[in-house]
Amino acid sequence: MRDTKALMLADAKKIAAAAEAEAISHGWAVSIAVCDAGGYALWLQRMDDAPLMSAQVAPEKARTCVLTGKASKVFEDMVNNGRYAALAMPVVPLEGGVPIIIDGQVVGAVGVSGVKAGEDARVARAGIAALEIGTV
Repeated sequence: MRDTKALMLADAKKIAAAAEAEAISHGWAVSIAVCDAGGYALWLQRMDDAPLMSAQVAPEKARTCVLTGKASKVFEDMVNNGRYAALAMPVVPLEGGVPIIIDGQVVGAVGVSGVKAGEDARVARAGIAALEIGTV
């Protein structure tokens, strides 16, 4: 047996607030999703004027990170580098999902959608940084 950390609603709110602040500071309208270690939503918000589809894509980016323990960009890079078989995997190969890793364990993830891929990831990392757990 091992002890594991678990995200709580208060953590998800803290992440979401920091992610939203980052998006607002750049004038970006995005959807922000925070999921737990099982890939289930703890938080989902679609900012005013964020694309409708972003509310569906953001949670899937987060889920991708929990399933794999990797940022969703890894899978986007696979596809962009010609590994089209990655499209058959049960993941969303779009940058903007970032896992939350504590003591080597994935405890959840943040997925952001609505602007350019790198910008989505920047917003997700800003959210995770609010937890003050180390390098994001």
